[in-house]
Amino acid sequence: MQINLTKKKLKSGAPAFGAIIHEYSPGTVELFGAIGYDFVMIDCEHGGMSVDQVENMVRGAEVFGITPIARIPNHDASTILRFLDRGVQGIIVPHINTRSQAEGVTKAARYHPEGDRGVGGGRAHDYGINTTRSESTKFVNDNILVIPMIEEVEAIKNVSEIASVEGVDVLHVAPGDLSQSMSNPPQSEVRETMDKVVPKIRGAGKWVGVGGNSPNDVERVSDLINLGANMITIAAQGLMKSGAESFRKSVENHLT
Repeated sequence: MQINLTKKKLKSGAPAFGAIIHEYSPGTVELFGAIGYDFVMIDCEHGGMSVDQVENMVRGAEVFGITPIARIPNHDASTILRFLDRGVQGIIVPHINTRSQAEGVTKAARYHPEGDRGVGGGRAHDYGINTTRSESTKFVNDNILVIPMIEEVEAIKNVSEIASVEGVDVLHVAPGDLSQSMSNPPQSEVRETMDKVVPKIRGAGKWVGVGGNSPNDVERVSDLINLGANMITIAAQGLMKSGAESFRKSVENHLT
């Protein structure tokens, strides 16, 4: 069992940066660990990874010291259990719109006395080697990040109630589906909504994740951090594309 380094960094007050990986690629997980990113979001809502493949990506994360977090496809207790039992140290849960939904997620993600997650003796507990059940369940409870997504108008309206749920660690505000829920207004309106909700979540004592970020818009990411965002996600493919384009253009400019 390993300490959740992203949770530790958030507790220190520093922002954490993570790459969203949409396809099965343990090597990409290892790469972002090697260059010093804090976490990877293994995207199993839009991505097609199986739980077996997720487990291999978790192994890569463990070796390279980067926190493995999965965006799961739904908030069913059985889904939460299957992903956490593979060793992910956090779950990002889409379309959480009410307090009761958030409560259900936190209960399913943690063991007694904080929740009702079913107890298994697999890799999430080091296979029960050199630890007792009470020790390992407490360690897992302490090191999980439970992250509901705020991505609909209903969730924005209920954000204070959702943020009040004990056991919710981070609320992740995602502009893509939020824009759709707002009937696809101009980007400025979506940003205005995010700019209001981010400090509101921080004021409620929760950490704030923000998605939909561009590697070419450093100013926007900096603004969100200044508003209180702590957990920044950005697509791995976008980061690679930006780096590749920057390198090629730099060489071409040098030649001319």
